[in-house]
Amino acid sequence: MHFKNVGDVELGHAHAFDHGTLVSSGSILVEILDSKTNKPISNKTIEAPNFVFIEKNKFHRITALSDNTVCACIHALRTNDEELLEPNFFVEQLTGDFKGIIPRTIMEKSGKQWLSPAM
Repeated sequence: MHFKNVGDVELGHAHAFDHGTLVSSGSILVEILDSKTNKPISNKTIEAPNFVFIEKNKFHRITALSDNTVCACIHALRTNDEELLEPNFFVEQLTGDFKGIIPRTIMEKSGKQWLSPAM
C-alpha cells in the first residue's frame, strides 16, 4: 500500500488469517473497528520501520500519518485447501545471467511448460 498523502485510508476490512503489516516508510494509525458500527474500539500508531500484528477476523482500518507512507500486509500463502505453500514452490523473477531460469524452474517443479506473455 502506498499512501501518498497524510490522511489517505485503507478502508476497514478483515482477513480470515492472522497476518502482519510491515511499515517500511512513514507512519500509520491502525484502528480495530466494531464490525457493526465501524467505530474504533482500539488503535495504535506505528512508525517505520516496524511491523504490526493483526488478528484474524478483526475488522481494521489503516490511515497514513505522514506523506509517502508504504506498508505491506504479509500473509502466508495457501492452497485452495488452506495448506501452507512450501517455500520451494515459489519462482522469483530474475534478470541478467539468470534469464530463462523461470521457464526451466517451472518445468522442473511442475512438469509443465510455461510461456511468458512475451514469448
